[in-house]
Amino acid sequence: MARRAMTAPAIRKVLVANRGEIAVRVIRACREQGIASVAVFSEADREALHVLMADEAYPIGPPPATESYLVIDKLVAVAKAAGADAVHPGYGFLAENAAFAEACAAAGLVFVGPPPAAIRALGDKTAARRIARELGVPMVPGTLEPVASDAEARTMARELGFPLMIKAAMGGGGKGMRLVRQESELEAALRMARNEAGAAFGDSAVYLERYLPEPRHIEVQILADCHGNVLHLGERECSIQRRHQKLVEESPSPVVDSAMRARMGEAACRIAKAAGYVNAGTIEFLVDPEKNFYFLEVNTRLQVEHPVTEMVTGIDLVREQLRIAAEEPLGYTQADVTWRGAAIECRINAEDPFGGWLPSPGTITGLRAATGPWVRDDSGAYEGYTVPRFYDTLLAKLIVWGADRPAAIDRMARALAEYKIVGVRTTIPVLAHIVAHEDFRAGRFSTAFLDRVMPALTTQRGRLRSVAVIAAVLAEYERLGRRTIVETPATSGAWRSGVHPGWRSGTWR
Repeated sequence: MARRAMTAPAIRKVLVANRGEIAVRVIRACREQGIASVAVFSEADREALHVLMADEAYPIGPPPATESYLVIDKLVAVAKAAGADAVHPGYGFLAENAAFAEACAAAGLVFVGPPPAAIRALGDKTAARRIARELGVPMVPGTLEPVASDAEARTMARELGFPLMIKAAMGGGGKGMRLVRQESELEAALRMARNEAGAAFGDSAVYLERYLPEPRHIEVQILADCHGNVLHLGERECSIQRRHQKLVEESPSPVVDSAMRARMGEAACRIAKAAGYVNAGTIEFLVDPEKNFYFLEVNTRLQVEHPVTEMVTGIDLVREQLRIAAEEPLGYTQADVTWRGAAIECRINAEDPFGGWLPSPGTITGLRAATGPWVRDDSGAYEGYTVPRFYDTLLAKLIVWGADRPAAIDRMARALAEYKIVGVRTTIPVLAHIVAHEDFRAGRFSTAFLDRVMPALTTQRGRLRSVAVIAAVLAEYERLGRRTIVETPATSGAWRSGVHPGWRSGTWR
């Protein structure tokens, strides 16, 4: 595929307005393009990997996101003080916040994402539904405006019928979502959804949507430049979820053929064009057993699961984001995009899957990531890192590629068996069970898959935990054994304290 080289970009320094593995991912992409990176961190993230990796790092306040990562004025002030040209929002936090994009523009900073008008048109899910309706794209029935009160919600819910979904109008990642099976559950579910949406995205607006039982969740990646070029990079299968948050994603989907891919891609591109979209974005659909697809929402940002698209297309999405933000054309057409093999991603979260998926903060006392041919580990963790209790539980994303789907599944099974984390509970045991399940291997699943298989897995809870305890003891024994032989480097104290070249210690409150 012909690509236009990134020569002398206007963007020379980027502030990464995020944390964890996505901040690390953006920092790496910047470094490959010769772009300096600026990290920000709350008091809980002082020794986070993204802080240690960036060229510069600045504190922005207390651990709660509402006092640090969600404070627009602090982020813009740091970007200006550091001499950054641009701001990359990652995903989550302020990534889909039009006010943040506007504040960056007002300060003379390039926002590596869509323009504010497109964020408002598509990032607000009710506004996006109105656009899809005008374009004739099939939709799941639901409200086209946020519900203003509990009374209005009751009226609309009776019209839609139960069960139904309450969804945050802004943001994504499963935050601010609740399934309501009967009217008596509605008021409490509204309160919880609004509170969660407000805490995660700074906007508590929610809307209602009819619940489709056991659909598949399939999304289409699009790229759009400021020269009017819009294309899609195929689909991702995201149906393996727990509590509406994805656990396993893959590309291509085992149920999407070339004709369906073309139809979904064309619909996705039409929606993006209608909204004047620029940069990377994702149009999400629900698909029923008859392979009818229905518009769900648009994520006006990079997705957590973007690596599987990168693996099958060979296109670096963060690099493309930076190129587009520098006002370069895509440099290739839809006909140039090809897909090769299959890729799978497993999200490794610091959670106890056998204890209600509760977060498992704590210190990682042992870590051995999976490696080997066609294995990628996008991580924000390291041995000795303390997982804070204030943020999303995602530690790492394990991604593999195979010449076909069976090969990718086998490679993922091997990689999960290699991946060892000691000190916190993780989702690895459940992920290993999923990829070994005969229905997953056969492509027979929906968004209800985990609800169906988890009870059987829970019966194995004791054995799996015993294995985990033995592994932890052996890992600690091995770690202590190595320490008696190899002296700790004299420089390790500086590394632990976060002192590294480019460190800036200015305080922003």
